[in-house]
Amino acid sequence: MSAAQPIEVRTYGEGPGPVVLVHGGPGAPGYLAPLARRLAQHFSVFEPLQRAGGAEPLSVARHVADMAEALPAKVVLVGHSWGAMLALSFAAAHPERVMGLVLVGCGTYDPDSRAAYQAAMAERLGDELLLRVAELQADLDAAADDEAAQVFAELGWIASAAQRHDAVLSEDEVVAYDPRGYQETWRDVLRLQVEGIEPAAFERIRVPVLMLHGAEDPHPGRATFEVLRRHMPQLVYEEFSACGHEPWLERHAAEAFFASLVSWLGEHLTVPGPSVD
Repeated sequence: MSAAQPIEVRTYGEGPGPVVLVHGGPGAPGYLAPLARRLAQHFSVFEPLQRAGGAEPLSVARHVADMAEALPAKVVLVGHSWGAMLALSFAAAHPERVMGLVLVGCGTYDPDSRAAYQAAMAERLGDELLLRVAELQADLDAAADDEAAQVFAELGWIASAAQRHDAVLSEDEVVAYDPRGYQETWRDVLRLQVEGIEPAAFERIRVPVLMLHGAEDPHPGRATFEVLRRHMPQLVYEEFSACGHEPWLERHAAEAFFASLVSWLGEHLTVPGPSVD
């Protein structure tokens, strides 16, 4: 793997830790800042901003290597959506460096679950927005780099809105939308599944793993739990009613989500986190 500049890691808080927040997308760094600030009231929090596409083709292995270089020696990982999948990949590659895993709104690992997600999204979007999504995807394929980010951002906003239940909207804190990084990374995610590498590799993960999922998230949480539990029998599933894909923003579920997350992290952080200047 070629040499590359280290990724940026934002830090928050001075409590026990480190808790590492792994953002989803791929290609949407920065949106977990509100969750990082809330958790920083209790823990030392690291927020790595994943590498953008362009300098070299991105892969899951590249993102794992970036995290291995940038993060402390022992961490608890809290991943959201694709970030939950990357957290699993990191833990499988470096099991000795992970004290525990929390998977929030985890992505899918089999064709049936992906089909269920796509059907749920189609139903929520409806004909008008499905047409708009198709137009944007065609525009994205034809857009120059400086235009593609804006097209990709609009696709992301539409998808996020469809995945919410009754969310309290917040400012968009994505640092930069990265369609190339999304396409390259997601292509490799699917390759690992088609070739049978993941989720089988997760059998190397022996630490506690908690899956937190919204009942109204179009990602099929219980189906993904059943797939992952075959390889990680220690996996625990907790579902929140009246809750979509981003539990920390949901009006009816946010407090229950934070209570569960903070309690679990407090139990599984066994070493003090580094101080943050």
